[in-house]
Amino acid sequence: MAGIEPRLQTLRRALLAFRDTPGRSGRLVHLDADEVLVTGDMHGNVEHFRAVLGHADLARHPRRHLVFQELIHGPHRYPDGSDKSHQLVDVVCAVKAQFPRQVHYLVGNHELAQGTGRNVMKYDNDLNAIFQAGPNVAYGGRGGEVYALYMQLFAAIPFALRTPNRIFFSHSLPSAGMLPGFSLSALDIDTSLEADLAPGGPLYSLVWGRDVRPDTLAGFLEKVDADYLVSGHVPCEQGYDRPSERHLILDTQGHPAAFALLPANRPLEPDELTACVRLL
Repeated sequence: MAGIEPRLQTLRRALLAFRDTPGRSGRLVHLDADEVLVTGDMHGNVEHFRAVLGHADLARHPRRHLVFQELIHGPHRYPDGSDKSHQLVDVVCAVKAQFPRQVHYLVGNHELAQGTGRNVMKYDNDLNAIFQAGPNVAYGGRGGEVYALYMQLFAAIPFALRTPNRIFFSHSLPSAGMLPGFSLSALDIDTSLEADLAPGGPLYSLVWGRDVRPDTLAGFLEKVDADYLVSGHVPCEQGYDRPSERHLILDTQGHPAAFALLPANRPLEPDELTACVRLL
């Protein structure tokens, strides 16, 4: 199919860039940045991606980093019902290839489900199956090659980022019941252990938990040695939420959609988290 070789080359370049991101240690990245522009869940929303990319203006801000999460399993469909959200993975990979130091893609629960083959059902749809079918519609007989690279990508991208001013970025946080078994040591290796990715494992709990109570957050921040958490995973009617003063949740899929532009090179006050939020 015309155009497939450049697509494959871009995905391979992005995969290498994610593996070789400066500051990476296992599946945790220590950012060397002045600012971080971070999104919430996007679920295939290419329009919002374009808007966020314009706000980031990475070429003019070389010390600004851009963070995406939860790109896949969206509502947009090809005529046969398969999922178009792979298109958002494609364009984020293209930006990663262009700005290999500045662009980051965090594992969300949907990437983990796709990568480990644990089905996610919504409205009687098997989201894993219809996502896998999408590249076959877009790339014909070469779709399997593209999908294989997506699977490698989901096994390589980081689970978390941290900044010099002690902000921790992850898709969610473990529930109170899972917190005693959580340790950052699960992020120390590049090839995550199957048990860590399975239900009950620390990485599974990191992206699937929905316990945002202040006491749970405080215990988690102590575990990761951070002052603030910026996460996604939880739908937000106004595009963002502040369940406690040290926690910011972002949602960039629907309307309104939010992102945040956060300082990374100086101490941060709790009130600034809300002031840093922008709406699309």
